[in-house]
Amino acid sequence: MDNEQIKKIMEDSYENSREDGLISMLRDFYNRKTLSIVIFAWFWGIIFVAGAIYTGVKFCRFAGDMRFIYGLVFIVCMHGITIIKVFAWQMIHRNSIKREIKRLELRIAELSQVVKSK
Repeated sequence: MDNEQIKKIMEDSYENSREDGLISMLRDFYNRKTLSIVIFAWFWGIIFVAGAIYTGVKFCRFAGDMRFIYGLVFIVCMHGITIIKVFAWQMIHRNSIKREIKRLELRIAELSQVVKSK
């Protein structure tokens, strides 16, 4: 089997895997299997947003020495929001990576069967 035949087989089966869009990844993230991860992400996300709003308002209204502390806590809360977003995004991509690995395993199995038959 030459390289052109291998490329043709891989291209024919690879076209089906391009259906993963943002909507399908979000649908996979918000299912029953990942419910605990979703609850964890939303819980900490809401806590960090509430903390950022509270300390942001206090920072703007306060004029004393505590202003530095409120600003620092605001920055920490904003970093917490970012970390939770990155965590959730990685969990979303984990499902698509698992799916791609399974597709690659199937392609390798099909390719080995084609090679064995010739």
